[in-house]
Amino acid sequence: MTNPKILVLSGSLRTGSHNTRLAALATKELTLLDAAVTRISLQDYLLPLYDPDLDARNGQPANALKLKQMFAAHHGVFIASPEYVASVTPLLKNMIDWVSRVRERGDPLYAAFKGRVFAIASASTERSGGHLSLMALRQILELGCGALVIPEQVAIPQADTAFDTMDNIAEVGLANQFRAQLAHLVEMAQLMR
Repeated sequence: MTNPKILVLSGSLRTGSHNTRLAALATKELTLLDAAVTRISLQDYLLPLYDPDLDARNGQPANALKLKQMFAAHHGVFIASPEYVASVTPLLKNMIDWVSRVRERGDPLYAAFKGRVFAIASASTERSGGHLSLMALRQILELGCGALVIPEQVAIPQADTAFDTMDNIAEVGLANQFRAQLAHLVEMAQLMR
């Protein structure tokens, strides 16, 4: 039996992003759980601002199709979501908007979000750890796209001091919570195969 494939991405392009650091840690931890991990940067899949008229006029951008195919090739997806004005970043929302609309070979809408499991986490310098972005992202994924999102979510507060020199989560309880979330993602992804 092959290992489940997990896609890992950060909703940030910012230099020194705590969420990109969290995505890197998720990649390491998922590999230790014997998942086949693919980590991507949305920098490599830049998209225009979603506009239905643009979509109708010019068709779907090549990067939207590539991302949709990337999602479809994996059993699970881990998203590290920064908090921006009490919600997800425009970068992340725009990517989801485009990927949700890509259709090939008669796919239904939201095909990239069905048949795989999602896990979400956030790291923020604020005390809430980016909790509001996770609430918004869960709503977008579950209610908007019909995705299965595992109940566990991790919000890492004071992210500027939350990681140790090896880029692990320094606080033991939070680190264990993160590992448990990823273990559940792998377990559920195994069932999606």
